[in-house]
Parts: sequence; structure tokens; C-alpha cells
Amino acid sequence: MSNSWPAGQTIDVAIIGAGAAGVAAARRLQSLRPDLSILLLEAKDRAGGRAWTVRLPSFGNEPVDLGCGWLHGARTNGWTDIARQIGLTVEMTPAPWSEGGRTAEGEQGRAAISAFFARAEQWGDTGEDGSLEELLEPGNPWNGRVEAIGTFLNGVELAAASIHDYVHYDPGAGPDWRVREGYGTLISTYSQPVPTVRSTAVKMVDHRSADSILLQTERGTLRARTVVVTVATNVIAQDQIKFDPPLPRKQEAASRLPLGLANKLFLSVTSPDDLPVDTRLTGSLDELRTGSYQLRPFGTALIEAYYGGSLARDLEAAGEQAALAFAREELTQHFGSAFGHRIDAVAMSAWHGETHIGGSYSYAEPGASAERIVLGETVDGRLFFAGEACSPARFSTAHGALETGFAAAEAIAATLKSTT
Repeated sequence: MSNSWPAGQTIDVAIIGAGAAGVAAARRLQSLRPDLSILLLEAKDRAGGRAWTVRLPSFGNEPVDLGCGWLHGARTNGWTDIARQIGLTVEMTPAPWSEGGRTAEGEQGRAAISAFFARAEQWGDTGEDGSLEELLEPGNPWNGRVEAIGTFLNGVELAAASIHDYVHYDPGAGPDWRVREGYGTLISTYSQPVPTVRSTAVKMVDHRSADSILLQTERGTLRARTVVVTVATNVIAQDQIKFDPPLPRKQEAASRLPLGLANKLFLSVTSPDDLPVDTRLTGSLDELRTGSYQLRPFGTALIEAYYGGSLARDLEAAGEQAALAFAREELTQHFGSAFGHRIDAVAMSAWHGETHIGGSYSYAEPGASAERIVLGETVDGRLFFAGEACSPARFSTAHGALETGFAAAEAIAATLKSTT
């Protein structure tokens, strides 16, 4: 919907953030309580948050996801059914890491990765937490590969990430599928029936009054009976939205659940028929700072490169041409020196510098896994929090965000009295 400011009104439910959690909360509320007035407030000029589909004009407007792209745990992922309900295509070709998927990794590498994560499961969550780096076997020649995989998963190197958090992670029954039109397309399309004001950042949430909550924005002040906060953890941790009275435990929890970084670089390929379709390979099998490359996704003449952690941050800072040079260096090791002339950059994400977000998905510092529960707790029965970082088991996923958005909506629907 177009931007419209409800001057002089008190909104029943204001939702801050039109990403997966905010959109989910709004749509569920519309279904459960059509008597309530709902408004989505979005700082950016688009809905979807960290799900963002762009189209490539030079490839017949081929959609590519600069943010989340896989329906993880697709059989129990709520977005799977939503995609089908709104007429989008769920592509069920298995992900390279799923059973039946295609990967160029060798058996030894897969065995080392499996053994590493088995050690994490054996560690469990009953004792003291530690960093995933502690689970590396000294001198294991596959440690670089294991560290690279861990960085892709967390958006940060193993030394910074919690073992307990990994143990708690449960995306649901696989395999992982995709939305042919794009995950970002799915969430933005699903948001369309919701009254939304875009390009409007909330600066202050004043919840001092028992009667209403005041949201101070760039367009003025909005009054709401109930508020759902669905912004990224960095926004709360860095005090981009202030709360009055302050919420120090929320800010502490958010600061211990920072956003890791994963960026994508999409490469065009000339004469692609000699490359396998929908197959993943890793740039280096022994280096931590390496990329993961999805060859010819959906059979297109593209390669989707994926970089995590400090490498992603460095390549983002250096720019698209530097990222292209890095990809060429890695891919020519697999396909020969002439291959570098066959690829070119056509799109690149830059989530670290993305305003009002500042990263890709949350990870828990060692000892901080339980902060996800703290972050998701309701304040005074009228200030709700939702988002992937609030999900104890499905963090870092769009369906974890969806589930927390649904939960907030259901709690509001059950308790908020009608004014009519």
C-alpha cells in the first residue's frame, strides 16, 4: 500500500519493521482480529527486510535473492505454504547440502564436517558454553574447511559463536527448497494487504503512559495502543531506536546476539553448458577465507557466490570489482585460467553497510544463547518483540522470524480489547 500517515489517530497495533516477522505479525492479526487497526512502519523504501529479490535486466529480468534464498526445513516452513497460496512457485530441487543435492566436495571433507558438528551435539547444552572453535581437532588438515562452513552458517568465525546456540538450532524437517520468483518477492508480496508507511524510521518508543505508546518518527509522532518491534538486533544494540523508559536488558541481549555477515555476488557465465546445474563447490578446501559457489542455480547462466564473516566484510568494503577478482582467482583453480574471462559481476549484496540493518543474521556469543528468550519477552503486556533473533531454535531463518511474528500476533489478538 502507498505511504499514508494516520494523522490524529491512535493505531491499535503499530509494527516496527516490514521484514519477515513484521509482515507475519500483521497478516496474522488481520486474520484473527479484523476489528483492529494495524500499521507497518518501515525505515527502508521496500518491504522484506533481509529478504530482498532483485531482477537482472540483462538476464531477462531473472530474479535473484540478495538476502535469504532457501526455504530451510521446507516441509515445516510456514513460508512454503504461503508461497503456494499466493501463487508463487516452490522449486523442490534439493539443496546441494540436502540428501540428493549436488556438491563437488569430497568424502573426506564431508566426513570432517560431520564429525565436527557431531562433537558439538555431544557437548550438548547442559554444561558450560564455549566457542565452536574449541571443537576443532588440533592439526586436523580439514580444519580450514570446517571453519569456512561454520562461518557460512553463523556469518562469523567459529571463535565468536556459541556451541549451545548451535545445539539448540533446529530449522525443522528438510530438505531445503527455493521460491522460483525469490524469497524477497514472497515476503514483499505477502505484505501487500497491510497498511504500510515506508521510508519512515522510528527513533523513539515512549512507553511511559499506561494508556498508549508514542512512536517518534521522521514524519512526526504516532500513538498506538500496542507495539511490535521486529528490527534487527544491531538496531537495538546500537541505540538506533531509543526506549523511554530504557530497556537495558533488551539492549544487552541484542548486543550479545549481533548480526553476522554473509554476502552474495552473482556472476554471469558465457558458454555455461559445460558447468553442472545446481551444483555447489567451495573455492578452497583448506582455507577459512573462501567462498561457496552455487553453479547455474535453476539452470541459469549464473554463479551465486557466497562469502561469510571477515572475508565478506573485507570484500564488501573493497567493492564489487575486488569481489569479482577474488571469485576469478578461486574459480580458475577449478576450471582453468581461461575461465576468468568467462565470468563477470552482475549483482552484489552489501549487508554490513545496509542502513537500518547492518548485517545478515544473528549469532549468539559464547554464553549468550539464552539471550534469545530475553530479547523476545514482552514488556508490560503491550510492547512485543519478534524476529529471527528471538527464536530459540530457528534463529537466522525467515521462518523463525515468521513464527515469532505469528506468536506476537496471537498474544495480542487474545488480550487486546476492542475499542468499538
